[in-house]
Amino acid sequence: MAEAVYILCALTSVACAVLLLRAYKRTGMRLLLWSGLCFVGLVVSNVLLFVDLVLLPATIDLYMPRAIATLSSASVLLYGLIWDAS
Repeated sequence: MAEAVYILCALTSVACAVLLLRAYKRTGMRLLLWSGLCFVGLVVSNVLLFVDLVLLPATIDLYMPRAIATLSSASVLLYGLIWDAS
């Protein structure tokens, strides 16, 4: 059951990223770009989570790459929020 949740989280993040980036392409609002890029990073994080916990043996740990992907995507959104506010 956990595997299905991991896959659904990744698919939801993909859908959000696609919708946000399409809206950015149509309107040109920069906040949509930053949000879309954040969700692209979250897709990477979710895929790494699935690979780490389901596909790889327990001896291999992808915690740090997952944490870096999540932190990077949140940092992109934070940068975008600060950049567009000024």
